Amino acid sequence: MLAMNSLAAQSNINDVLATIEQNNTTLKALRETAKAEQLENRTDIFLQDPEIGFNYLWGNPSSVGKRKDFSATQSFDIPTISGLKSKVANQKNELIEWQYKADRMDILLEAKLYCLDLVYYNSLLKELGVRMDHAKTIAASLKDRLDAGDANILEYNNVQLNLSSIVGELSRIETERTSIIAQLARLNGGQPLQLDDSGFANVDLPLNFDDWFAGASDKNPVLSYVKQEVELSKKQLSLNKTMWLPTFSAGYMREDVVGQKYEGLSVGVSVPLWSNKNKIKQAKSAVLAAESRQIDAKQQLYSQLEILYNRTTGLKNVAETYRSSLDNANNSVLLKKALDAGEISMLDYILQLGLYYDSVNQALQAELDYQKAFAELSAVEL
Repeated sequence: MLAMNSLAAQSNINDVLATIEQNNTTLKALRETAKAEQLENRTDIFLQDPEIGFNYLWGNPSSVGKRKDFSATQSFDIPTISGLKSKVANQKNELIEWQYKADRMDILLEAKLYCLDLVYYNSLLKELGVRMDHAKTIAASLKDRLDAGDANILEYNNVQLNLSSIVGELSRIETERTSIIAQLARLNGGQPLQLDDSGFANVDLPLNFDDWFAGASDKNPVLSYVKQEVELSKKQLSLNKTMWLPTFSAGYMREDVVGQKYEGLSVGVSVPLWSNKNKIKQAKSAVLAAESRQIDAKQQLYSQLEILYNRTTGLKNVAETYRSSLDNANNSVLLKKALDAGEISMLDYILQLGLYYDSVNQALQAELDYQKAFAELSAVEL
Protein backbone atom coordinates (compact mmCIF):
# COMPACT_ATOMS: atom_id res chain seq x y z
CA MET A 1 0.00 0.00 0.00
CA LEU A 2 2.89 2.39 0.75
CA ALA A 3 4.32 1.63 -2.67
CA MET A 4 1.01 2.43 -4.32
CA ASN A 5 0.57 5.64 -2.35
CA SER A 6 3.95 6.85 -3.63
CA LEU A 7 2.67 6.82 -7.20
CA ALA A 8 1.53 10.02 -8.84
CA ALA A 9 -2.21 10.15 -8.32
CA GLN A 10 -4.47 11.32 -11.13
CA SER A 11 -7.74 13.04 -10.32
CA ASN A 12 -9.89 11.28 -12.93
CA ILE A 13 -9.86 9.07 -16.00
CA ASN A 14 -9.54 12.01 -18.40
CA ASP A 15 -6.34 13.11 -16.65
CA VAL A 16 -4.95 9.59 -16.97
CA LEU A 17 -5.75 9.47 -20.68
CA ALA A 18 -4.17 12.88 -21.27
CA THR A 19 -1.00 11.75 -19.50
CA ILE A 20 -0.87 8.52 -21.48
CA GLU A 21 -1.35 10.35 -24.78
CA GLN A 22 1.63 12.51 -23.88
CA ASN A 23 3.93 9.69 -22.73
CA ASN A 24 2.90 6.66 -24.78
CA THR A 25 5.93 5.44 -26.72
CA THR A 26 3.84 3.74 -29.40
CA LEU A 27 2.04 6.99 -30.18
CA LYS A 28 5.35 8.82 -30.32
CA ALA A 29 6.72 6.26 -32.76
CA LEU A 30 3.56 6.43 -34.86
CA ARG A 31 3.72 10.23 -34.91
CA GLU A 32 7.33 10.24 -36.11
CA THR A 33 6.57 7.55 -38.68
CA ALA A 34 3.66 9.60 -39.96
CA LYS A 35 5.88 12.68 -40.29
CA ALA A 36 8.47 10.70 -42.24
CA GLU A 37 5.85 9.26 -44.59
CA GLN A 38 4.27 12.67 -45.13
CA LEU A 39 7.64 14.14 -46.04
CA GLU A 40 8.24 11.25 -48.41
CA ASN A 41 4.94 11.97 -50.15
CA ARG A 42 6.13 15.53 -50.80
CA THR A 43 9.47 14.54 -52.32
CA ASP A 44 8.27 13.72 -55.85
CA ILE A 45 6.22 16.83 -56.53
CA PHE A 46 9.09 19.16 -57.41
CA LEU A 47 10.94 19.71 -60.68
CA GLN A 48 13.34 17.06 -61.85
CA ASP A 49 17.02 17.75 -61.26
CA PRO A 50 18.72 19.85 -63.97
CA GLU A 51 21.06 17.98 -66.29
CA ILE A 52 24.55 19.31 -67.07
CA GLY A 53 26.54 17.83 -69.95
CA PHE A 54 30.10 18.30 -71.17
CA ASN A 55 31.80 16.66 -74.17
CA TYR A 56 35.51 16.75 -74.99
CA LEU A 57 36.18 15.17 -78.41
CA TRP A 58 39.48 14.50 -80.19
CA GLY A 59 39.49 15.03 -83.93
CA ASN A 60 40.63 12.44 -86.44
CA PRO A 61 42.77 13.31 -88.22
CA SER A 62 44.33 15.48 -85.50
CA SER A 63 44.57 18.42 -87.86
CA VAL A 64 40.84 19.08 -87.51
CA GLY A 65 41.41 19.98 -83.86
CA LYS A 66 39.29 19.28 -80.80
CA ARG A 67 35.66 19.89 -80.06
CA LYS A 68 34.08 20.95 -76.76
CA ASP A 69 30.37 20.81 -76.02
CA PHE A 70 28.55 22.16 -72.96
CA SER A 71 24.84 21.89 -72.21
CA ALA A 72 22.46 22.60 -69.31
CA THR A 73 18.82 21.50 -69.51
CA GLN A 74 15.85 21.47 -67.18
CA SER A 75 12.78 19.25 -67.64
CA PHE A 76 9.42 20.42 -66.36
CA ASP A 77 5.78 19.37 -66.39
CA ILE A 78 2.96 21.61 -67.44
CA PRO A 79 1.32 23.40 -64.48
CA THR A 80 -1.72 21.08 -64.57
CA ILE A 81 0.41 18.03 -63.83
CA SER A 82 2.45 19.83 -61.16
CA GLY A 83 -0.71 20.98 -59.40
CA LEU A 84 -2.26 17.52 -59.43
CA LYS A 85 0.92 15.95 -58.07
CA SER A 86 0.82 18.36 -55.16
CA LYS A 87 -2.86 17.61 -54.51
CA VAL A 88 -2.24 13.86 -54.62
CA ALA A 89 0.59 14.27 -52.09
CA ASN A 90 -1.71 16.28 -49.80
CA GLN A 91 -4.40 13.59 -50.06
CA LYS A 92 -1.86 10.91 -49.14
CA ASN A 93 -0.77 12.94 -46.13
CA GLU A 94 -4.36 13.28 -44.95
CA LEU A 95 -4.71 9.51 -45.28
CA ILE A 96 -1.67 9.04 -43.04
CA GLU A 97 -3.15 11.47 -40.52
CA TRP A 98 -6.42 9.54 -40.33
CA GLN A 99 -4.50 6.30 -39.82
CA TYR A 100 -2.64 7.90 -36.93
CA LYS A 101 -5.93 9.05 -35.40
CA ALA A 102 -7.34 5.52 -35.69
CA ASP A 103 -4.28 4.08 -33.94
CA ARG A 104 -4.50 6.78 -31.28
CA MET A 105 -8.17 5.97 -30.65
CA ASP A 106 -7.34 2.26 -30.20
CA ILE A 107 -4.58 2.99 -27.68
CA LEU A 108 -6.66 5.46 -25.65
CA LEU A 109 -9.62 3.06 -25.66
CA GLU A 110 -7.36 0.32 -24.30
CA ALA A 111 -6.19 2.73 -21.60
CA LYS A 112 -9.74 3.75 -20.72
CA LEU A 113 -10.85 0.14 -20.35
CA TYR A 114 -7.96 -0.42 -17.93
CA CYS A 115 -9.00 2.72 -16.04
CA LEU A 116 -12.52 1.38 -15.67
CA ASP A 117 -11.12 -1.91 -14.39
CA LEU A 118 -9.08 0.06 -11.87
CA VAL A 119 -12.13 2.00 -10.67
CA TYR A 120 -13.96 -1.32 -10.32
CA TYR A 121 -11.17 -2.83 -8.21
CA ASN A 122 -10.97 0.34 -6.12
CA SER A 123 -14.70 -0.01 -5.44
CA LEU A 124 -14.31 -3.67 -4.51
CA LEU A 125 -11.40 -2.93 -2.19
CA LYS A 126 -13.40 -0.22 -0.48
CA GLU A 127 -16.35 -2.55 -0.07
CA LEU A 128 -14.19 -5.44 1.14
CA GLY A 129 -12.46 -3.16 3.63
CA VAL A 130 -15.83 -2.39 5.22
CA ARG A 131 -16.73 -6.07 5.21
CA MET A 132 -13.44 -7.06 6.82
CA ASP A 133 -13.81 -4.49 9.58
CA HIS A 134 -17.31 -5.80 10.22
CA ALA A 135 -16.14 -9.44 10.16
CA LYS A 136 -13.34 -8.65 12.61
CA THR A 137 -15.78 -6.99 14.99
CA ILE A 138 -18.11 -10.00 14.84
CA ALA A 139 -15.19 -12.40 15.32
CA ALA A 140 -13.87 -10.47 18.33
CA SER A 141 -17.34 -10.32 19.88
CA LEU A 142 -17.90 -14.03 19.36
CA LYS A 143 -14.48 -14.82 20.82
CA ASP A 144 -15.48 -12.99 24.00
CA ARG A 145 -18.75 -14.93 24.10
CA LEU A 146 -16.90 -18.20 23.50
CA ASP A 147 -14.51 -17.48 26.37
CA ALA A 148 -17.50 -16.66 28.56
CA GLY A 149 -19.21 -19.90 27.59
CA ASP A 150 -22.04 -18.10 25.80
CA ALA A 151 -21.20 -19.42 22.29
CA ASN A 152 -20.04 -22.68 20.75
CA ILE A 153 -16.96 -23.52 18.74
CA LEU A 154 -18.98 -24.20 15.57
CA GLU A 155 -20.25 -20.64 15.45
CA TYR A 156 -16.75 -19.34 16.10
CA ASN A 157 -15.29 -21.46 13.31
CA ASN A 158 -17.94 -20.19 10.87
CA VAL A 159 -17.04 -16.63 11.72
CA GLN A 160 -13.33 -17.33 11.23
CA LEU A 161 -14.02 -18.97 7.87
CA ASN A 162 -16.02 -15.93 6.81
CA LEU A 163 -13.16 -13.62 7.85
CA SER A 164 -10.61 -15.78 6.02
CA SER A 165 -12.74 -15.66 2.88
CA ILE A 166 -12.81 -11.87 2.97
CA VAL A 167 -9.05 -11.66 3.56
CA GLY A 168 -8.42 -14.01 0.63
CA GLU A 169 -10.68 -12.00 -1.64
CA LEU A 170 -8.91 -8.81 -0.60
CA SER A 171 -5.57 -10.34 -1.53
CA ARG A 172 -6.91 -11.45 -4.93
CA ILE A 173 -8.34 -8.03 -5.73
CA GLU A 174 -5.08 -6.34 -4.68
CA THR A 175 -3.21 -8.61 -7.10
CA GLU A 176 -5.60 -7.81 -9.96
CA ARG A 177 -5.41 -4.11 -9.16
CA THR A 178 -1.61 -4.17 -9.21
CA SER A 179 -1.72 -5.85 -12.62
CA ILE A 180 -3.99 -3.13 -14.00
CA ILE A 181 -1.68 -0.42 -12.64
CA ALA A 182 1.22 -2.14 -14.41
CA GLN A 183 -0.73 -2.16 -17.69
CA LEU A 184 -1.40 1.57 -17.36
CA ALA A 185 2.29 2.17 -16.65
CA ARG A 186 3.14 0.23 -19.81
CA LEU A 187 0.85 2.48 -21.84
CA ASN A 188 2.32 5.53 -20.09
CA GLY A 189 5.82 4.90 -21.38
CA GLY A 190 6.85 2.95 -18.29
CA GLN A 191 5.95 5.77 -15.90
CA PRO A 192 3.65 4.76 -13.00
CA LEU A 193 0.13 6.09 -12.75
CA GLN A 194 -2.39 6.00 -9.95
CA LEU A 195 -6.14 6.47 -10.14
CA ASP A 196 -7.96 6.52 -6.81
CA ASP A 197 -11.55 6.89 -8.06
CA SER A 198 -13.84 4.29 -6.50
CA GLY A 199 -17.05 5.37 -8.20
CA PHE A 200 -18.05 5.32 -11.84
CA ALA A 201 -19.00 8.55 -13.56
CA ASN A 202 -22.55 8.93 -14.82
CA VAL A 203 -22.80 8.32 -18.56
CA ASP A 204 -25.79 9.07 -20.74
CA LEU A 205 -26.62 6.57 -23.42
CA PRO A 206 -27.99 8.16 -26.64
CA LEU A 207 -31.75 7.75 -26.91
CA ASN A 208 -31.80 7.02 -30.64
CA PHE A 209 -29.08 4.96 -32.31
CA ASP A 210 -29.53 6.26 -35.87
CA ASP A 211 -29.38 9.89 -34.79
CA TRP A 212 -26.29 9.20 -32.71
CA PHE A 213 -24.60 7.23 -35.50
CA ALA A 214 -25.13 10.05 -37.98
CA GLY A 215 -22.96 12.31 -35.83
CA ALA A 216 -20.49 9.67 -34.63
CA SER A 217 -19.73 8.42 -38.15
CA ASP A 218 -18.39 11.86 -39.09
CA LYS A 219 -15.86 11.64 -36.25
CA ASN A 220 -14.87 8.02 -36.78
CA PRO A 221 -11.28 7.86 -38.13
CA VAL A 222 -11.87 4.50 -39.82
CA LEU A 223 -14.72 5.87 -41.93
CA SER A 224 -12.77 9.04 -42.56
CA TYR A 225 -9.84 6.93 -43.72
CA VAL A 226 -11.84 4.99 -46.32
CA LYS A 227 -13.55 8.20 -47.42
CA GLN A 228 -10.13 9.76 -47.90
CA GLU A 229 -9.08 6.71 -49.91
CA VAL A 230 -11.89 7.43 -52.36
CA GLU A 231 -10.83 11.06 -52.71
CA LEU A 232 -7.21 10.03 -53.20
CA SER A 233 -8.04 7.44 -55.85
CA LYS A 234 -10.12 9.96 -57.79
CA LYS A 235 -7.32 12.51 -57.63
CA GLN A 236 -4.85 9.84 -58.76
CA LEU A 237 -7.12 9.06 -61.71
CA SER A 238 -7.10 12.72 -62.73
CA LEU A 239 -3.31 12.76 -62.46
CA ASN A 240 -2.93 9.63 -64.57
CA LYS A 241 -5.11 11.15 -67.26
CA THR A 242 -2.89 14.22 -67.44
CA MET A 243 0.27 12.11 -67.52
CA TRP A 244 -0.44 11.54 -71.21
CA LEU A 245 0.50 15.17 -71.77
CA PRO A 246 4.09 15.75 -72.93
CA THR A 247 6.96 16.79 -70.70
CA PHE A 248 9.09 19.70 -71.87
CA SER A 249 12.72 20.58 -71.39
CA ALA A 250 14.63 23.78 -72.04
CA GLY A 251 18.23 24.77 -71.64
CA TYR A 252 21.42 26.25 -72.96
CA MET A 253 23.98 24.60 -75.27
CA ARG A 254 27.41 25.65 -76.53
CA GLU A 255 29.78 23.99 -79.03
CA ASP A 256 33.42 24.99 -79.49
CA VAL A 257 35.47 23.80 -82.44
CA VAL A 258 38.70 25.13 -83.93
CA GLY A 259 38.06 28.67 -84.99
CA GLN A 260 34.31 28.42 -84.45
CA LYS A 261 31.85 28.59 -81.58
CA TYR A 262 28.12 27.90 -81.50
CA GLU A 263 25.79 28.64 -78.62
CA GLY A 264 22.10 29.04 -78.08
CA LEU A 265 18.92 27.61 -76.56
CA SER A 266 17.77 24.01 -76.68
CA VAL A 267 14.23 22.70 -76.21
CA GLY A 268 12.84 19.18 -76.08
CA VAL A 269 9.57 17.32 -75.77
CA SER A 270 9.03 13.87 -74.22
CA VAL A 271 5.82 12.19 -75.36
CA PRO A 272 4.67 9.32 -73.06
CA LEU A 273 3.67 6.82 -75.70
CA TRP A 274 4.26 3.62 -73.70
CA SER A 275 5.17 4.47 -70.08
CA ASN A 276 1.55 5.20 -69.03
CA LYS A 277 -0.01 2.15 -70.64
CA ASN A 278 -2.93 0.75 -68.53
CA LYS A 279 -2.40 3.38 -65.80
CA ILE A 280 -5.78 4.98 -66.43
CA LYS A 281 -7.53 1.61 -66.37
CA GLN A 282 -5.77 0.76 -63.13
CA ALA A 283 -6.72 4.12 -61.61
CA LYS A 284 -10.38 3.64 -62.55
CA SER A 285 -10.36 0.20 -60.95
CA ALA A 286 -8.76 1.70 -57.85
CA VAL A 287 -11.61 4.24 -57.59
CA LEU A 288 -14.23 1.48 -57.78
CA ALA A 289 -12.34 -0.58 -55.20
CA ALA A 290 -12.06 2.37 -52.82
CA GLU A 291 -15.75 3.17 -53.16
CA SER A 292 -16.61 -0.47 -52.43
CA ARG A 293 -14.41 -0.44 -49.33
CA GLN A 294 -16.11 2.74 -48.16
CA ILE A 295 -19.58 1.23 -48.52
CA ASP A 296 -18.48 -1.97 -46.79
CA ALA A 297 -16.72 -0.14 -43.95
CA LYS A 298 -19.74 2.02 -43.22
CA GLN A 299 -22.10 -0.96 -43.28
CA GLN A 300 -19.80 -3.05 -41.07
CA LEU A 301 -19.33 -0.21 -38.59
CA TYR A 302 -23.06 0.50 -38.49
CA SER A 303 -23.84 -3.15 -37.74
CA GLN A 304 -21.09 -3.48 -35.15
CA LEU A 305 -22.07 -0.31 -33.33
CA GLU A 306 -25.76 -1.19 -33.46
CA ILE A 307 -24.99 -4.54 -31.82
CA LEU A 308 -22.82 -2.77 -29.25
CA TYR A 309 -25.51 -0.14 -28.67
CA ASN A 310 -28.14 -2.79 -27.99
CA ARG A 311 -25.75 -4.63 -25.68
CA THR A 312 -24.94 -1.41 -23.85
CA THR A 313 -28.64 -0.68 -23.45
CA GLY A 314 -29.21 -4.12 -21.96
CA LEU A 315 -26.26 -3.76 -19.58
CA LYS A 316 -27.52 -0.32 -18.54
CA ASN A 317 -30.87 -1.85 -17.59
CA VAL A 318 -29.14 -4.61 -15.63
CA ALA A 319 -27.00 -2.10 -13.74
CA GLU A 320 -30.02 0.07 -12.92
CA THR A 321 -31.95 -2.98 -11.71
CA TYR A 322 -29.15 -3.94 -9.34
CA ARG A 323 -28.84 -0.38 -8.02
CA SER A 324 -32.57 -0.21 -7.37
CA SER A 325 -32.58 -3.60 -5.65
CA LEU A 326 -29.72 -2.67 -3.36
CA ASP A 327 -31.41 0.58 -2.40
CA ASN A 328 -34.66 -1.20 -1.54
CA ALA A 329 -33.44 -4.52 -0.15
CA ASN A 330 -30.46 -3.75 2.08
CA ASN A 331 -31.08 -6.04 5.05
CA SER A 332 -27.64 -5.71 6.64
CA VAL A 333 -28.87 -3.51 9.51
CA LEU A 334 -31.94 -5.69 10.14
CA LEU A 335 -29.83 -8.84 10.12
CA LYS A 336 -27.50 -7.38 12.75
CA LYS A 337 -30.45 -6.49 14.97
CA ALA A 338 -31.90 -9.98 14.56
CA LEU A 339 -28.54 -11.53 15.46
CA ASP A 340 -28.14 -9.36 18.55
CA ALA A 341 -31.68 -10.21 19.62
CA GLY A 342 -30.99 -13.91 19.21
CA GLU A 343 -33.65 -14.31 16.53
CA ILE A 344 -31.24 -15.90 14.06
CA SER A 345 -28.10 -17.98 14.45
CA MET A 346 -24.62 -16.84 13.49
CA LEU A 347 -24.66 -19.23 10.52
CA ASP A 348 -27.95 -17.77 9.26
CA TYR A 349 -26.56 -14.29 9.72
CA ILE A 350 -23.42 -15.09 7.68
CA LEU A 351 -25.40 -16.82 4.92
CA GLN A 352 -27.98 -14.06 4.56
CA LEU A 353 -25.36 -11.34 4.75
CA GLY A 354 -23.44 -13.25 2.08
CA LEU A 355 -26.47 -12.99 -0.21
CA TYR A 356 -26.37 -9.22 0.15
CA TYR A 357 -22.62 -9.14 -0.45
CA ASP A 358 -23.08 -11.22 -3.62
CA SER A 359 -25.67 -8.75 -4.84
CA VAL A 360 -23.28 -5.85 -4.22
CA ASN A 361 -20.54 -7.66 -6.15
CA GLN A 362 -22.89 -8.39 -9.04
CA ALA A 363 -24.05 -4.77 -9.07
CA LEU A 364 -20.46 -3.55 -9.33
CA GLN A 365 -19.74 -6.07 -12.10
CA ALA A 366 -22.87 -4.98 -13.97
CA GLU A 367 -21.83 -1.34 -13.68
CA LEU A 368 -18.35 -2.19 -14.96
CA ASP A 369 -19.78 -4.09 -17.93
CA TYR A 370 -22.03 -1.15 -18.78
CA GLN A 371 -19.23 1.40 -18.46
CA LYS A 372 -16.86 -0.64 -20.66
CA ALA A 373 -19.51 -1.21 -23.32
CA PHE A 374 -20.28 2.51 -23.37
CA ALA A 375 -16.55 3.30 -23.62
CA GLU A 376 -16.25 1.13 -26.72
CA LEU A 377 -19.40 2.67 -28.18
CA SER A 378 -18.16 6.23 -27.63
CA ALA A 379 -14.50 5.63 -28.50
CA VAL A 380 -14.69 8.28 -31.25
CA GLU A 381 -14.94 10.92 -28.53
CA LEU A 382 -11.49 10.08 -27.13
